[in-house]
Amino acid sequence: MSVIVLPANQPADRFYLGGDRIAEFRGTTPTGDHVPEDWVGSATTVAGFDSLGLTVLDDGRSLRATIADDPVRWLGAAHVDRFGADPALLVKLLDAGERLPVHAHPDDAFAQSHLGCRNGKTESWIILSAQPGAQVHLGFREDVPPQTLADWVTHQDRPAMLAALHGVEVTAGDTVFVPAGYPHAIGEGIFLLELQQAADLSLLLEHDGFAVDGLRDGHLGIGFATALPCVRHEAVPAETLKEICGRIDDPRIFPGYADGFFRAERHNGPSTWEPGFSIAVVLSGSGRLAWGADDSVALRRGMTVLVPHDAGRVRVEGDVELVRCRPPAV
Repeated sequence: MSVIVLPANQPADRFYLGGDRIAEFRGTTPTGDHVPEDWVGSATTVAGFDSLGLTVLDDGRSLRATIADDPVRWLGAAHVDRFGADPALLVKLLDAGERLPVHAHPDDAFAQSHLGCRNGKTESWIILSAQPGAQVHLGFREDVPPQTLADWVTHQDRPAMLAALHGVEVTAGDTVFVPAGYPHAIGEGIFLLELQQAADLSLLLEHDGFAVDGLRDGHLGIGFATALPCVRHEAVPAETLKEICGRIDDPRIFPGYADGFFRAERHNGPSTWEPGFSIAVVLSGSGRLAWGADDSVALRRGMTVLVPHDAGRVRVEGDVELVRCRPPAV
């Protein structure tokens, strides 16, 4: 199987501003001001849609349908034994042209019991750039009683919600692991690479002032009263916050337990990869990705490349920095 260079895949008309930083990174022309996400190598659809969000290959078929035809060659036998034909990974480029609303995602148990989904949405961020002073907001600083949170949501008390969260200033190269259930918001002026479980499940605790009908679309389709228990109400201690925040050049980009959800490896310069499905995002420099006897593709900043399991051992050549995004360990 061949390595595939992936074009931009930006679902249009998202409810928050952004898109210019994705275009600059990829070396393309902006296509609008509400295209703040690029779903890279996606076999996942936007919530409520049949095909929006899916990566379409050069032959016109979706990546999801193509993988389903021969999942072992694409994903490897061990992965298919556990996850079937699902890559169990969604990679995004995300450009926050405005602060995102405070929201949260359900964990696996909640998604299975309330939504009929196999998995929830634990995610992680690698900050690619950030304007000076930009912050992410993550996890409650103190315990928040369920009724208090329900009142904030009902009255859309955004000052109270933001004040209750840890504020973490970020710069390029910072990383954040975001467990399901943690309320969070990404601040304006942040451009990041996101790895997440393959599901589009967001509970909008805050929606007033955003281009979204939160009363209709903000509660996972089950009503706020039923959905709010998926939020972690307990305080996130400072030591936990320190554990889930790191740097891209740390020995591990994310904590070890993140491997149960997805894996990320930074490669800076030549390296060799054992066979395995992965998505490479090139951060800087130039080089080549080689596989087989004499197949290769040139690499440059902003490129995204899909590596099927059946491509075999892959070699990175040249002075290039990239992140290899991988499914959960099996």
